[in-house]
Amino acid sequence: MTTIRYGLIGCGNMGSGHLKTLLSGAIRGAVPTAVTDASPERRAELRTQYPDTAVFDTTEALLDSGLVDAVIVATPHFQHPADAIAAFDRGLHVLIEKPAGVSVGRVRRMNEAAAASGRQFGIMYNQRMNPLYLKVRDLIDSGEIGEIRRTNWIITDWYRPQAYYDSGSWRATWAGEGGGVLLNQCPHQLDLWQWTTGLLPARIRAFCHFGKHRDIEVEDEVTAYVEYGNGATGVFITTTGETPGTNRYEVTGDRGKLVVENGRLTFWRLRESEPDFNARNTVPFASPENWKIEFPDLGPSPEHAGIIQNFTDALLRDEPLLAPGAEGIRGLSISNAMHLSAWRNDWVDLPLDEDAFESELQRRIDTSRGRSN
Repeated sequence: MTTIRYGLIGCGNMGSGHLKTLLSGAIRGAVPTAVTDASPERRAELRTQYPDTAVFDTTEALLDSGLVDAVIVATPHFQHPADAIAAFDRGLHVLIEKPAGVSVGRVRRMNEAAAASGRQFGIMYNQRMNPLYLKVRDLIDSGEIGEIRRTNWIITDWYRPQAYYDSGSWRATWAGEGGGVLLNQCPHQLDLWQWTTGLLPARIRAFCHFGKHRDIEVEDEVTAYVEYGNGATGVFITTTGETPGTNRYEVTGDRGKLVVENGRLTFWRLRESEPDFNARNTVPFASPENWKIEFPDLGPSPEHAGIIQNFTDALLRDEPLLAPGAEGIRGLSISNAMHLSAWRNDWVDLPLDEDAFESELQRRIDTSRGRSN
Protein backbone atom coordinates (compact mmCIF):
# COMPACT_ATOMS: atom_id res chain seq x y z
CA MET A 1 0.00 0.00 0.00
CA THR A 2 1.39 3.41 -1.01
CA THR A 3 -1.62 5.64 -0.38
CA ILE A 4 -4.13 5.71 2.47
CA ARG A 5 -7.72 6.34 1.44
CA TYR A 6 -9.46 8.40 4.12
CA GLY A 7 -13.15 8.71 4.87
CA LEU A 8 -14.45 11.69 6.83
CA ILE A 9 -17.28 10.96 9.28
CA GLY A 10 -18.74 14.34 10.14
CA CYS A 11 -18.02 17.44 8.06
CA GLY A 12 -18.77 20.32 10.39
CA ASN A 13 -16.08 22.83 11.35
CA MET A 14 -13.35 20.34 12.25
CA GLY A 15 -14.22 17.66 9.71
CA SER A 16 -14.33 20.21 6.89
CA GLY A 17 -10.92 21.49 7.92
CA HIS A 18 -9.45 17.99 7.81
CA LEU A 19 -11.06 17.37 4.41
CA LYS A 20 -9.51 20.55 3.00
CA THR A 21 -6.12 19.57 4.40
CA LEU A 22 -6.29 16.18 2.71
CA LEU A 23 -7.54 17.64 -0.58
CA SER A 24 -4.72 20.19 -0.59
CA GLY A 25 -2.14 17.46 -0.93
CA ALA A 26 -0.42 18.55 2.28
CA ILE A 27 -0.46 14.99 3.68
CA ARG A 28 2.03 12.72 1.94
CA GLY A 29 0.55 9.33 1.08
CA ALA A 30 -3.07 10.27 1.80
CA VAL A 31 -6.19 11.09 -0.20
CA PRO A 32 -9.81 11.65 0.86
CA THR A 33 -12.16 9.32 -0.98
CA ALA A 34 -15.45 9.47 0.94
CA VAL A 35 -17.36 11.70 3.35
CA THR A 36 -20.63 11.70 5.26
CA ASP A 37 -22.52 14.06 7.53
CA ALA A 38 -25.72 13.81 9.56
CA SER A 39 -27.18 16.92 7.90
CA PRO A 40 -28.88 16.41 4.50
CA GLU A 41 -28.19 20.06 3.69
CA ARG A 42 -24.51 19.64 4.43
CA ARG A 43 -24.34 16.48 2.31
CA ALA A 44 -25.87 18.39 -0.60
CA GLU A 45 -23.23 21.10 -0.19
CA LEU A 46 -20.47 18.49 -0.11
CA ARG A 47 -21.69 16.90 -3.34
CA THR A 48 -21.56 20.30 -5.03
CA GLN A 49 -18.22 21.36 -3.54
CA TYR A 50 -16.39 18.06 -3.99
CA PRO A 51 -17.84 16.22 -7.01
CA ASP A 52 -14.87 13.82 -7.13
CA THR A 53 -15.37 12.63 -3.55
CA ALA A 54 -18.06 10.08 -2.70
CA VAL A 55 -20.70 11.47 -0.33
CA PHE A 56 -22.69 8.91 1.66
CA ASP A 57 -25.99 9.39 3.46
CA THR A 58 -24.96 7.29 6.48
CA THR A 59 -21.86 6.32 8.37
CA GLU A 60 -22.63 2.65 7.79
CA ALA A 61 -22.77 3.15 4.02
CA LEU A 62 -19.37 4.87 4.06
CA LEU A 63 -17.83 2.15 6.22
CA ASP A 64 -19.21 -0.60 3.98
CA SER A 65 -18.28 1.11 0.70
CA GLY A 66 -14.85 -0.44 0.27
CA LEU A 67 -13.55 3.03 -0.65
CA VAL A 68 -11.63 3.75 2.55
CA ASP A 69 -8.73 2.28 4.52
CA ALA A 70 -9.08 4.65 7.47
CA VAL A 71 -11.59 7.14 8.84
CA ILE A 72 -11.36 10.43 10.65
CA VAL A 73 -14.23 10.72 13.13
CA ALA A 74 -15.34 14.32 13.64
CA THR A 75 -18.89 13.80 14.88
CA PRO A 76 -20.34 15.19 18.17
CA HIS A 77 -18.62 14.03 21.36
CA PHE A 78 -21.18 11.41 22.30
CA GLN A 79 -20.85 9.71 18.92
CA HIS A 80 -17.08 9.19 18.85
CA PRO A 81 -16.97 5.74 20.53
CA ALA A 82 -19.87 4.30 18.51
CA ASP A 83 -18.46 5.52 15.19
CA ALA A 84 -14.98 4.27 16.04
CA ILE A 85 -16.24 0.84 17.15
CA ALA A 86 -18.26 0.50 13.93
CA ALA A 87 -15.12 1.23 11.91
CA PHE A 88 -12.98 -1.21 13.89
CA ASP A 89 -15.63 -3.90 13.37
CA ARG A 90 -15.05 -3.49 9.63
CA GLY A 91 -11.27 -3.69 9.89
CA LEU A 92 -10.64 0.02 9.36
CA HIS A 93 -8.09 2.28 11.02
CA VAL A 94 -9.47 5.17 13.08
CA LEU A 95 -8.35 8.70 13.93
CA ILE A 96 -10.83 10.46 16.23
CA GLU A 97 -11.27 14.11 17.09
CA LYS A 98 -10.92 15.17 20.71
CA PRO A 99 -12.34 14.49 23.22
CA ALA A 100 -12.28 10.71 23.02
CA GLY A 101 -15.86 10.75 24.32
CA VAL A 102 -17.89 12.05 27.22
CA SER A 103 -17.23 9.33 29.80
CA VAL A 104 -14.41 6.99 30.73
CA GLY A 105 -16.72 3.96 30.65
CA ARG A 106 -17.82 4.54 27.06
CA VAL A 107 -14.28 5.33 25.93
CA ARG A 108 -12.93 2.21 27.61
CA ARG A 109 -15.23 0.11 25.41
CA MET A 110 -13.86 1.92 22.35
CA ASN A 111 -10.29 1.25 23.47
CA GLU A 112 -11.07 -2.43 23.94
CA ALA A 113 -12.56 -2.62 20.44
CA ALA A 114 -9.46 -0.92 19.02
CA ALA A 115 -7.13 -3.37 20.75
CA ALA A 116 -9.17 -6.37 19.59
CA SER A 117 -9.22 -5.13 15.98
CA GLY A 118 -5.47 -4.87 15.56
CA ARG A 119 -6.02 -1.63 13.62
CA GLN A 120 -4.23 1.67 14.22
CA PHE A 121 -6.04 4.07 16.54
CA GLY A 122 -5.15 7.73 16.96
CA ILE A 123 -6.62 10.88 18.48
CA MET A 124 -6.38 14.45 17.22
CA TYR A 125 -4.24 15.80 20.05
CA ASN A 126 -2.60 18.31 17.76
CA GLN A 127 -0.97 20.20 20.65
CA ARG A 128 1.35 17.23 21.15
CA MET A 129 2.96 18.40 17.90
CA ASN A 130 3.82 21.79 19.43
CA PRO A 131 7.62 22.08 19.91
CA LEU A 132 7.04 23.93 23.20
CA TYR A 133 5.27 21.01 24.84
CA LEU A 134 7.56 18.46 23.23
CA LYS A 135 10.48 20.27 24.88
CA VAL A 136 8.66 20.45 28.25
CA ARG A 137 8.03 16.70 28.10
CA ASP A 138 11.65 16.02 27.14
CA LEU A 139 13.06 18.12 29.99
CA ILE A 140 10.80 16.42 32.55
CA ASP A 141 11.36 12.92 31.16
CA SER A 142 15.14 13.37 31.11
CA GLY A 143 15.16 14.37 34.79
CA GLU A 144 16.32 17.96 34.23
CA ILE A 145 13.85 19.39 36.78
CA GLY A 146 14.11 16.41 39.12
CA GLU A 147 11.11 14.96 40.92
CA ILE A 148 7.93 16.91 40.26
CA ARG A 149 6.59 18.77 43.27
CA ARG A 150 3.91 21.05 41.86
CA THR A 151 1.99 21.74 38.66
CA ASN A 152 -0.07 24.81 37.92
CA TRP A 153 -2.05 25.62 34.78
CA ILE A 154 -4.11 28.78 34.42
CA ILE A 155 -5.88 28.59 31.07
CA THR A 156 -8.48 31.36 30.96
CA ASP A 157 -8.12 32.59 27.37
CA TRP A 158 -11.09 30.55 26.13
CA TYR A 159 -13.44 33.55 26.07
CA ARG A 160 -16.83 32.75 24.55
CA PRO A 161 -19.73 35.26 24.36
CA GLN A 162 -23.37 34.26 24.69
CA ALA A 163 -23.70 34.47 20.90
CA TYR A 164 -21.31 31.51 20.59
CA TYR A 165 -23.51 29.37 22.82
CA ASP A 166 -26.66 30.55 21.06
CA SER A 167 -25.29 29.45 17.65
CA GLY A 168 -26.48 25.86 18.18
CA SER A 169 -29.20 24.38 20.40
CA TRP A 170 -26.88 21.46 21.24
CA ARG A 171 -24.10 23.72 22.49
CA ALA A 172 -23.29 23.78 26.20
CA THR A 173 -25.97 21.23 27.10
CA TRP A 174 -25.51 17.93 28.90
CA ALA A 175 -27.32 16.03 26.17
CA GLY A 176 -25.64 17.85 23.30
CA GLU A 177 -22.02 18.03 24.44
CA GLY A 178 -21.81 16.23 27.76
CA GLY A 179 -19.90 19.07 29.39
CA GLY A 180 -18.62 22.61 29.02
CA VAL A 181 -15.17 24.14 29.11
CA LEU A 182 -13.57 20.93 30.40
CA LEU A 183 -14.94 18.83 27.54
CA ASN A 184 -15.07 21.34 24.71
CA GLN A 185 -12.19 23.77 25.12
CA CYS A 186 -9.74 22.14 27.56
CA PRO A 187 -9.15 18.54 26.41
CA HIS A 188 -5.80 19.57 24.92
CA GLN A 189 -4.56 21.10 28.17
CA LEU A 190 -5.82 18.19 30.27
CA ASP A 191 -3.99 15.82 27.93
CA LEU A 192 -0.79 17.87 27.87
CA TRP A 193 -0.88 18.20 31.67
CA GLN A 194 -0.65 14.43 32.15
CA TRP A 195 1.40 13.74 28.99
CA THR A 196 4.23 16.19 29.71
CA THR A 197 4.54 15.18 33.36
CA GLY A 198 3.81 11.46 32.99
CA LEU A 199 1.55 11.76 36.03
CA LEU A 200 -2.15 11.23 36.64
CA PRO A 201 -3.59 12.66 39.86
CA ALA A 202 -4.32 10.24 42.68
CA ARG A 203 -7.28 12.33 43.81
CA ILE A 204 -9.06 15.54 42.81
CA ARG A 205 -11.17 18.21 44.50
CA ALA A 206 -12.85 20.45 41.97
CA PHE A 207 -15.20 23.41 42.10
CA CYS A 208 -17.16 23.72 38.87
CA HIS A 209 -19.55 26.62 38.31
CA PHE A 210 -22.39 25.77 35.94
CA GLY A 211 -23.78 28.64 33.89
CA LYS A 212 -21.99 31.20 36.05
CA HIS A 213 -21.21 33.69 33.28
CA ARG A 214 -23.55 32.56 30.51
CA ASP A 215 -27.05 31.13 30.09
CA ILE A 216 -25.86 27.52 29.70
CA GLU A 217 -26.30 24.21 31.53
CA VAL A 218 -22.69 23.15 31.80
CA GLU A 219 -19.54 24.40 33.51
CA ASP A 220 -18.00 27.68 32.37
CA GLU A 221 -15.58 28.15 35.28
CA VAL A 222 -13.45 25.55 37.09
CA THR A 223 -10.85 25.59 39.85
CA ALA A 224 -9.41 22.19 40.74
CA TYR A 225 -6.80 21.01 43.20
CA VAL A 226 -5.08 17.66 42.67
CA GLU A 227 -2.73 15.44 44.64
CA TYR A 228 -0.31 12.97 43.05
CA GLY A 229 0.94 9.66 44.31
CA ASN A 230 4.45 11.02 44.89
CA GLY A 231 3.15 13.79 47.17
CA ALA A 232 3.17 16.52 44.51
CA THR A 233 0.19 18.84 44.20
CA GLY A 234 -1.38 20.77 41.35
CA VAL A 235 -3.94 23.39 40.45
CA PHE A 236 -5.95 23.72 37.23
CA ILE A 237 -8.00 26.86 36.55
CA THR A 238 -10.10 27.57 33.48
CA THR A 239 -13.08 29.60 32.29
CA THR A 240 -14.80 30.85 29.14
CA GLY A 241 -16.10 33.98 30.83
CA GLU A 242 -12.92 36.00 31.39
CA THR A 243 -11.06 38.40 29.11
CA PRO A 244 -8.25 39.15 28.62
CA GLY A 245 -7.27 35.64 29.58
CA THR A 246 -4.09 33.93 30.65
CA ASN A 247 -2.38 30.76 29.48
CA ARG A 248 0.43 29.92 31.90
CA TYR A 249 1.70 26.41 32.62
CA GLU A 250 4.23 25.79 35.41
CA VAL A 251 5.92 22.58 36.48
CA THR A 252 8.19 22.75 39.52
CA GLY A 253 10.61 19.99 40.50
CA ASP A 254 13.27 19.66 43.14
CA ARG A 255 15.90 20.69 40.57
CA GLY A 256 14.13 23.55 38.80
CA LYS A 257 11.02 25.05 37.28
CA LEU A 258 9.52 25.22 33.78
CA VAL A 259 7.13 27.96 32.66
CA VAL A 260 5.27 28.12 29.35
CA GLU A 261 3.58 31.46 28.71
CA ASN A 262 2.99 33.69 25.69
CA GLY A 263 4.39 31.05 23.38
CA ARG A 264 7.77 30.94 25.18
CA LEU A 265 9.49 28.42 27.45
CA THR A 266 11.61 29.46 30.43
CA PHE A 267 13.63 27.06 32.58
CA TRP A 268 15.04 27.96 35.99
CA ARG A 269 17.66 25.29 36.71
CA LEU A 270 19.02 24.75 40.23
CA ARG A 271 22.73 24.10 40.67
CA GLU A 272 21.84 21.27 43.07
CA SER A 273 18.62 19.68 44.16
CA GLU A 274 16.61 21.58 46.74
CA PRO A 275 16.72 18.67 49.26
CA ASP A 276 20.52 18.45 48.94
CA PHE A 277 20.90 22.22 49.37
CA ASN A 278 18.59 22.25 52.36
CA ALA A 279 20.48 19.41 54.04
CA ARG A 280 23.83 21.18 53.94
CA ASN A 281 22.77 24.85 54.24
CA THR A 282 23.21 26.73 57.55
CA VAL A 283 22.44 30.27 56.36
CA PRO A 284 18.99 31.68 57.16
CA PHE A 285 17.11 32.95 54.07
CA ALA A 286 19.63 31.39 51.68
CA SER A 287 18.42 29.63 48.55
CA PRO A 288 20.03 27.41 45.91
CA GLU A 289 21.93 29.02 43.08
CA ASN A 290 19.99 28.86 39.82
CA TRP A 291 20.23 29.81 36.17
CA LYS A 292 17.43 31.29 34.08
CA ILE A 293 17.36 29.73 30.64
CA GLU A 294 15.08 31.34 28.07
CA PHE A 295 14.57 29.08 25.10
CA PRO A 296 14.53 30.68 21.66
CA ASP A 297 11.54 30.29 19.38
CA LEU A 298 11.29 26.52 18.99
CA GLY A 299 9.53 26.78 15.64
CA PRO A 300 5.99 26.39 14.35
CA SER A 301 3.65 23.56 15.23
CA PRO A 302 2.26 21.42 12.39
CA GLU A 303 -0.98 21.12 14.39
CA HIS A 304 -3.75 18.96 12.89
CA ALA A 305 -1.87 18.32 9.65
CA GLY A 306 1.01 17.00 11.72
CA ILE A 307 -1.23 14.48 13.49
CA ILE A 308 -2.78 13.32 10.20
CA GLN A 309 0.68 12.95 8.66
CA ASN A 310 1.95 11.01 11.68
CA PHE A 311 -1.10 8.73 11.53
CA THR A 312 -0.59 8.19 7.79
CA ASP A 313 3.08 7.38 8.35
CA ALA A 314 2.08 4.89 11.04
CA LEU A 315 -0.12 3.08 8.52
CA LEU A 316 2.37 3.16 5.65
CA ARG A 317 5.69 2.81 7.45
CA ASP A 318 4.83 1.65 10.96
CA GLU A 319 6.01 4.95 12.47
CA PRO A 320 5.12 5.29 16.19
CA LEU A 321 1.99 7.32 16.93
CA LEU A 322 2.59 10.55 18.82
CA ALA A 323 -1.05 10.56 19.96
CA PRO A 324 -2.34 6.99 20.37
CA GLY A 325 -6.12 6.90 20.60
CA ALA A 326 -6.06 4.73 23.70
CA GLU A 327 -4.48 7.63 25.62
CA GLY A 328 -7.58 9.78 25.15
CA ILE A 329 -9.01 8.15 28.26
CA ARG A 330 -6.33 9.71 30.47
CA GLY A 331 -7.25 13.39 30.10
CA LEU A 332 -10.93 12.45 30.05
CA SER A 333 -10.57 10.66 33.37
CA ILE A 334 -9.35 13.96 34.86
CA SER A 335 -12.32 15.95 33.54
CA ASN A 336 -14.78 13.23 34.58
CA ALA A 337 -13.28 13.30 38.07
CA MET A 338 -13.57 17.10 38.20
CA HIS A 339 -17.24 16.92 37.26
CA LEU A 340 -17.97 14.16 39.77
CA SER A 341 -16.13 16.02 42.53
CA ALA A 342 -18.18 19.16 41.90
CA TRP A 343 -21.47 17.25 41.70
CA ARG A 344 -20.78 15.41 44.93
CA ASN A 345 -19.00 18.28 46.65
CA ASP A 346 -16.26 15.90 47.71
CA TRP A 347 -12.88 14.44 46.83
CA VAL A 348 -12.76 11.92 43.97
CA ASP A 349 -10.09 9.25 43.72
CA LEU A 350 -8.53 7.98 40.52
CA PRO A 351 -9.00 5.46 38.96
CA LEU A 352 -12.50 6.86 38.58
CA ASP A 353 -15.68 5.16 39.76
CA GLU A 354 -17.03 4.90 36.21
CA ASP A 355 -20.53 3.76 37.16
CA ALA A 356 -20.94 6.63 39.63
CA PHE A 357 -19.93 9.16 37.02
CA GLU A 358 -22.19 7.66 34.35
CA SER A 359 -25.16 7.72 36.72
CA GLU A 360 -24.63 11.38 37.63
CA LEU A 361 -24.14 12.37 34.01
CA GLN A 362 -27.27 10.54 32.90
CA ARG A 363 -29.35 12.39 35.50
CA ARG A 364 -28.32 15.64 33.87
CA ILE A 365 -28.86 14.37 30.35
CA ASP A 366 -32.40 13.31 31.27
CA THR A 367 -33.36 16.88 32.17
CA SER A 368 -31.19 18.65 29.58
CA ARG A 369 -32.77 21.14 27.24
CA GLY A 370 -30.63 19.66 24.47
CA ARG A 371 -31.87 16.10 24.98
CA SER A 372 -33.93 15.99 21.80
CA ASN A 373 -30.96 16.91 19.62
